[in-house]
Amino acid sequence: MLFTARANNTCSDYKTVITAGSKAESLVCLEESDTDRLFVLNNVLCVEAGVDLHTIPDDIDVYRMDTSANKGHCRMLLERYSFTSSTSTYNALCLDGKGNSLLSSKLFLDEEATRLKKKGYREERKGPSLTVLAENGHTMDRVFAVSCQCPGILQRWAQRSRYWPPPDVVQRVVSSESFLCPVGCKSSINEHLEWRICFNIGETELVHNLNGTQAKGYAILKMIVKEVLKPNNKEITSFVLKNIIFWPAESNSASMFQERNLIRWLHDALKTLRTVLSSKQLPYYIIPERNLMEACGLQDQQQRKWVADITDIMEEGPRMILRLPRIRQTIICYPEPLLWFSRRRMELEMLQLEYLNRDLQCIDENGECDDTDIILQAIYMRHIEIVRELIQRMFIEGSPVDDRDRDEILRRILM
Repeated sequence: MLFTARANNTCSDYKTVITAGSKAESLVCLEESDTDRLFVLNNVLCVEAGVDLHTIPDDIDVYRMDTSANKGHCRMLLERYSFTSSTSTYNALCLDGKGNSLLSSKLFLDEEATRLKKKGYREERKGPSLTVLAENGHTMDRVFAVSCQCPGILQRWAQRSRYWPPPDVVQRVVSSESFLCPVGCKSSINEHLEWRICFNIGETELVHNLNGTQAKGYAILKMIVKEVLKPNNKEITSFVLKNIIFWPAESNSASMFQERNLIRWLHDALKTLRTVLSSKQLPYYIIPERNLMEACGLQDQQQRKWVADITDIMEEGPRMILRLPRIRQTIICYPEPLLWFSRRRMELEMLQLEYLNRDLQCIDENGECDDTDIILQAIYMRHIEIVRELIQRMFIEGSPVDDRDRDEILRRILM
């Protein structure tokens, strides 16, 4: 589920907040991993060469993409200033020595970090994101972004010969909004000036259009990386795994991805992952010239260990999935309570998403949420009802729980 909320009342500099990453792909539980949010800057647009600036409203700052930077990245050259800019963009402008004004990704992120600190947030910088630690211990990755129009890049992707995705999905991806995120190529001398070209909405659309076997393979591959390989520094990310899934989906007939071929398909994906780790080469699905493993930080010793671990997993054959706790739990669990629990969890997840959406709409200009909102109250009351149902069932089945455990039970359900 792609969660998008208009947030004019929460911060005048940002127009849209988009849930990105695994949460947007609907392949993880709400509390299973950090929440990635894309904060898209208001009144700023970066365009590819050839886009007519006269078609863009006058109250928008316009930048031109300089794609002579590292593949998959660009520099933002100021073309038109509207005097409606945020402090963050104004203070991040610099000169390139040739009379051009550039928007520095590093200075921009510095400005956003300063803004968060002034509001009392504790933050940690990770690539293009600022990880914010909430009082309840949960973390949220805030990725600040600029809207981007780059039809040329997307058209080159769309024109490739393929089995997947179908033409209507290709068109939706091409029509989806693109973004520039404030992070440069680590190996570049101009890293502080470069912005990464991102297609978060388009990639989420692609994941949603994987068939059942492909989606299961992707989910199991993520489990293997998390439960068996256990990377500590994001050497292997969901983004990498997603691209490993996309390439064979594009180049093979749908008949290959039938349910009876799941293990074979998973075996091939693991083989590809092993090759990616060995060679440190993986082309980005939308911009193949960009190597996703460049400057990934993978050390030689870790590389050898993971290659050996993946080889062991592949040699186990179908039994390899029994290494995964969730798979084992599903096998030994009785069907009726598992289905009952799954229905309750699904409703809680939907309520939580509705709450997140409504919460943004109820925040005033001071950043305070109106807790008296009738919809927020209704969502909260239904939360309580479901958790009480769970507590009652657990008590009947012999678990020593009571209503005081409500918050912890809710947290564990959504993990």
